[in-house]
Amino acid sequence: MAGLGLIAAAIAVGLGALGAGIGNGLIVGRTVEGIARQPELKGLLQTTMFIGVALVEALPIIAVVIAFIVMNK
Repeated sequence: MAGLGLIAAAIAVGLGALGAGIGNGLIVGRTVEGIARQPELKGLLQTTMFIGVALVEALPIIAVVIAFIVMNK
């Protein structure tokens, strides 16, 4: 049964990292598009982007916590 817990933990962390990578790519890509369209809003768009990236990065951290919980059971 310990092997299944390790596999579950690995899947949780892997999917969390995959989701965060996709999310960050979309956020940064759309920010670059916005800056290309309206360069005068660069500061506002970057600030919003950093907040969004920080929120997206919470996902892998939560996944690691869940992985540790699964491994300890």
